[in-house]
Amino acid sequence: MVIRRGLRSVLVTLALYLVSSAVVGYFLFHAQHGARGLETSAGLREKLGEMEAELASLNGERQDWEKRLGLMRDEAIDRDLLEERARAVLGRIHRNDVVVMGR
Repeated sequence: MVIRRGLRSVLVTLALYLVSSAVVGYFLFHAQHGARGLETSAGLREKLGEMEAELASLNGERQDWEKRLGLMRDEAIDRDLLEERARAVLGRIHRNDVVVMGR
């Protein structure tokens, strides 16, 4: 009887240690690899850096376009020059235009 009681107390203690270590292991695993774990947050930080770089690039492009549009205001450019430049860029001509071919 005494041996059974001693063996039983050892087994209960061992079972409690195993269950508690399994619970702790479960939470540690998900703290590292889970949806809100350490690895995920590192990936999100990296993605945030990429998006900030893209935002800076797009802001620079937007400033370039605003600068170009600012040059096309009425006081900045002659309408005839603007039309001539647009036709040259688009490769279009008006049917009444005279085209002089050079060498």
